[in-house]
Amino acid sequence: MKIKLTAIDFFCGAGGITCGLQQAGIKVLAGIDIDSNCKETYEFNNRYKNYEKLQDEVGGPKYLQKDINELSFQELGQLTGIRANDDNLVFIGCSPCQFWTQLHTTKNKSKHTKNLLSQFQKFVEYFKPGYVIIENVPGLEKRKKESKLDMFLKLLNNLEYDFKDQVLNVSKFGVPQSRKRYILIASRVENVILPKVDEKEAKVKDFIGIRNGFPQLKAGNKDNSISQNVVSQLSKKNIKRLKKTPHDGGDRLSWADNDELQIPAYKDKPNIFRNVYGRIFWDKPGPTITTKFLHISNGRFAHPEENRGLSIREGATLQTFPKNYFFKGNSNTSIATQIGNAVPPELARRIGLKLLEINNGEV
Repeated sequence: MKIKLTAIDFFCGAGGITCGLQQAGIKVLAGIDIDSNCKETYEFNNRYKNYEKLQDEVGGPKYLQKDINELSFQELGQLTGIRANDDNLVFIGCSPCQFWTQLHTTKNKSKHTKNLLSQFQKFVEYFKPGYVIIENVPGLEKRKKESKLDMFLKLLNNLEYDFKDQVLNVSKFGVPQSRKRYILIASRVENVILPKVDEKEAKVKDFIGIRNGFPQLKAGNKDNSISQNVVSQLSKKNIKRLKKTPHDGGDRLSWADNDELQIPAYKDKPNIFRNVYGRIFWDKPGPTITTKFLHISNGRFAHPEENRGLSIREGATLQTFPKNYFFKGNSNTSIATQIGNAVPPELARRIGLKLLEINNGEV
């Protein structure tokens, strides 16, 4: 008889991990996050709507809007019904990664989140779940001492967890992005094997575009045939720039000699921020979908051949969210932030399937 796993999704955000684990067949009991903007999205898709076969009579996972620094072990137990030393319990800790990312972003706003791994560690030490998953940026592993990952790994050793970790590119795990992530899977009850890597990379052409059900759109327009398929407005100058940018991977160098279109900050600097204003390639993994993916000035986020940026739904699809996953928010910017901060559900699904194999002795 196969044993079912249950999970708690720490730092759950809009529910990427929860979505993927439930697709795999793991029952998520709750997602924990301090962000009020994600609550409606998380519960609409996971608690009340999707994956009904996994929901019991009181619905799917709860969204616990809690500060992990203030949440007690006893309160978590009372709210979710979990207990210590449960061999079939999974803890997932995908703490905010902005401070440890290699992207060129300011770190001041993210300083208060940089040591959340240590707070997650306290819950692992107290409850000693059968399984632990961490997903984060490679910088977490490269700066083990600063990020406190070294202390977390020491705890796993002390508690006699078997664990394996690696930095991987999600394009080899069914996600059409060139997105490197640090993954750790630990088990207190079984030996760990990491998910198998695909031979081929996932490509943009297999996810968006006309043949995948995305009709042509103009900047600033909305397509009602697909949920939330809406595109941001572009200035007349940016539309001119895209018209001069070759399809399928063209970049801003195609109009670098045009005095009207050239951007002063990039004049005579062809190699800095080369991807901004660039078009996505059809036959390659797309760029990392960040919180700024709606704006072509923030990366290679222009459509491969249409003169516009990505739509909300295209960004979510490149993150491998189901097309019926509906994002709640008071603005497109708020929704894009939820999508960009999420763990790709397909990556989570594959991790979940591997956990089930491990737990049932199939590896």
